[in-house]
Amino acid sequence: MESDLQGSRLGGTEMIRKVSCSILLLASIAMAQQLMPGTLASTVKADSYEGASSSSLDAAATSSSDARQPITAKERVQWTVNTTVGPEGLAGELFGAGLDTLFNSPPKQYGTHWQGFGDRLGMSVAGNAVSNTMEAGLGAAWGEDPRYFRDGGGSFGNRLGHAAKMTLMAEDRNGNLMPAYARFIAIPGSNFLSNAWRAPGDDDVNRATARTGLGFLGRFGSNVFDEFWPDFKQKLFRIHEH
Repeated sequence: MESDLQGSRLGGTEMIRKVSCSILLLASIAMAQQLMPGTLASTVKADSYEGASSSSLDAAATSSSDARQPITAKERVQWTVNTTVGPEGLAGELFGAGLDTLFNSPPKQYGTHWQGFGDRLGMSVAGNAVSNTMEAGLGAAWGEDPRYFRDGGGSFGNRLGHAAKMTLMAEDRNGNLMPAYARFIAIPGSNFLSNAWRAPGDDDVNRATARTGLGFLGRFGSNVFDEFWPDFKQKLFRIHEH
């Protein structure tokens, strides 16, 4: 009986999760289109922002100008989609779900089978979708740019420090640094909101707080990847050419 009730709860909250994500995504699009006035007048290399598609990077690389373009409503939506279900986002979600399934944590009700892996992956994707949508949508109201812009120069330590700093900071519409208010709302907010559809043992304040910390840690890891991957990729291609 208890397992049936648990299955019923998980099945019922599946609809809540999908509806919540859909509503937040639509609200984000509408807000970005009406309130987003454009951002950032400084310059940066075209491959420096998080979530950009490879085709857009290739096109920008051939442009005669490498000036940073103001973020558009479409780019906000693209950033949300790419950071949630793009290669980098999915890689982190798959790894995390696999690790939790291997160690059956948390909670143990999900189990160590493929269904448990799917449940954990679904929770992760849904949580990231809500968080990224909230960050992109809310940030549009005051010109906060959710993208990560590389340092690209200086020592390894300076670049690592830049990645750490931009975990908590963002650029406003004038290219000035500001606290990432939308991120501070989105990461904790999405994790506490997800308690509504999580299984018992994974739906309390302590677990939501822990997920919030991991969310900021994950953003730092994403920044580090975006900061150093272009350099590593360039060296890797040179090795293959020789």
